[in-house]
Amino acid sequence: MTSIINIKTDQKIKERAQKAAEDLGLSLSAVINAYLRQFVRTQTLFVSNKFSEPSALLLSALAEARAERKSGKQHAFKNNTEALKFVEKIVAKKK
Repeated sequence: MTSIINIKTDQKIKERAQKAAEDLGLSLSAVINAYLRQFVRTQTLFVSNKFSEPSALLLSALAEARAERKSGKQHAFKNNTEALKFVEKIVAKKK
């Protein structure tokens, strides 16, 4: 006997999940059923981010950090208190 489960998810997530399932030759329903069977059998939740390519934002931040290090604008702190004082000083300048 089969049962229907209704869930709410973002439309883009659904479309991407359907595409990923299709790429594997599966339906989204088959993927969800396999996941539910595994969840019941193991009673564990496994979450993975398979992305191996860094995002554009991360690449930009890394480039900025490298440039700061090369220009000598890098800051190092001995403890959290020093770091917080540095941030407070920057915030006070912007006000």
